[in-house]
Amino acid sequence: MRRVVITGLGAITPLGNNIIDTWNAMKAGASGTDLITRFDTTKFKTKFACEVRNYDPKDYFDRKESRKMDRYAQFAMVAAEEAVKDSGLNLGTIDLERAGVIWASGIGGLDTFLEEIKGFVAGDFTPRFSPFFIPKMISDIAAGLISIKYGFTGPNFSTVSACASSTHAIMDAVNYIKVGKADIFITGGSESTINEAGIGGFNAMQAMSTNNDEYKTASRPFDKTRDGFVMGEGGGALILESYEHATARGAKIYGEIVGTGMTADAYHLTAPHPDGLGAYRVMKLAIEEAGLSYEDIDYINVHGTATPLGDISEARAIVNLFGEHAYKLNISATKSMTGHLLGAAGAVEAIAAIMAINDSIVPPTINFTVPDPEIDPKLNLTLNKAQERKVNVAISNTFGFGGHNASVVIRKI
Repeated sequence: MRRVVITGLGAITPLGNNIIDTWNAMKAGASGTDLITRFDTTKFKTKFACEVRNYDPKDYFDRKESRKMDRYAQFAMVAAEEAVKDSGLNLGTIDLERAGVIWASGIGGLDTFLEEIKGFVAGDFTPRFSPFFIPKMISDIAAGLISIKYGFTGPNFSTVSACASSTHAIMDAVNYIKVGKADIFITGGSESTINEAGIGGFNAMQAMSTNNDEYKTASRPFDKTRDGFVMGEGGGALILESYEHATARGAKIYGEIVGTGMTADAYHLTAPHPDGLGAYRVMKLAIEEAGLSYEDIDYINVHGTATPLGDISEARAIVNLFGEHAYKLNISATKSMTGHLLGAAGAVEAIAAIMAINDSIVPPTINFTVPDPEIDPKLNLTLNKAQERKVNVAISNTFGFGGHNASVVIRKI
C-alpha cells in the first residue's frame, strides 16, 4: 500500500473566501453567523445562517460560464482552483490519466432545483425548463466540471452520505491512491442550501437552531443551551498524492493521511446512537488502520453540530474509546464558527485539522457559556479561545443522517 500525502488546500467558507482568511478567522474564534440575505425569511422559524460573504461569481467566472453552474458547483471550482495553485502542480508534467477527481455534496444543486420549480409553477405549470436544469442540479457535476477544467481523466465521481459526504470522498481518494489506481486526486466537497427549501426543510425536522434573538452565538456545540445547528455553505478542496509522486516533484507536504474509518449506526433515520457506538467504532478503526495507539492522538476536530443528542453521543464515544487519554486531548467543534456545511463539512474540518498540525494551534469551540451535565467536564473542548499545542496527529470526525460515520487520521510528516 502506497502512502498518501496532502500537498494542496483550498477553501471558500463563511469565514473567508480562501484558506488564509478562513484559517486566520478560525484561530481568532470568529463567528460566520449573520442574518440571511439570500431570501426573505419573514415566514421562517430561522432567520440566520453562515453565508459566504462578499462572493460575486463574476470575480471567478465569465457570465456565460457561471449561468451553467449551480452555486454549490461554483464553490467547488473556486476551492479546487486554490488547492491546485497551492500544490504547485505543473499540469504539463503529470500523467493526467492517473489524475482523478472525487468530489462530494450532500444535496447538490438545491438552488437550481428550487428556482426551476418556482418558474414551472409561476408559468401555470408550462414546462419551460432550462436546458442546464439537470446538469446544474445533479450532485456529481462538480467532479465533472473540475476534471474538464484540469484535464484529469482518471477516476471521477461523487460521494453522497449526507454530512459525511466529503470525508468519504477523501477516503475514497486515499484508497485509490493506496492501491495504485491513481497518483493524484482533487478531492473535497461543496454545498449551497441557504434557500427557502433548505432552511424550511431543516426547520421542519427541528434540527436547526431557531435562536433568532442571539443569532450571532447560536451555534453552541456542547453548551447546555444549544438548540440545533446553524446552516453554513461553501467548499473545501484537498490535493492528495502518493508520497512518491509528491516527493519526486519536490512538493511541499502538509501531512499524511494514515488512517480511515467508516461505520454505520444502523439505529435511526436522523438521530445518533445515544451511546455513540458508531462514532466509537469509526475512530477505533481509523486509529487501528493508522497503526497508532490512542495516546498518539493529540487533537480531534469533532462533528460537533450543536444538536442536543449529537454532541452528547460523540463526547461519550470519545471518553469510552480513549479512557484517561480523553482528558489529555484537545477537542474542538469548528462548526461553532463556520456553521454546518453539510456535505462540505468534512473537507473544511479536515483542512482545520491539517492547519492545526502545521501551525501548532488548535482552533476553538466558541459560544460556550453553560456546561451540559451530560458531557464530561474534564474534556478539554478548547472553549472560546484557540490553544497553542504541538499537534502531531489529528482526527477529523463527520457523521451524517442515515447513521453514516467517517473518520480520518492525519499525521505530521
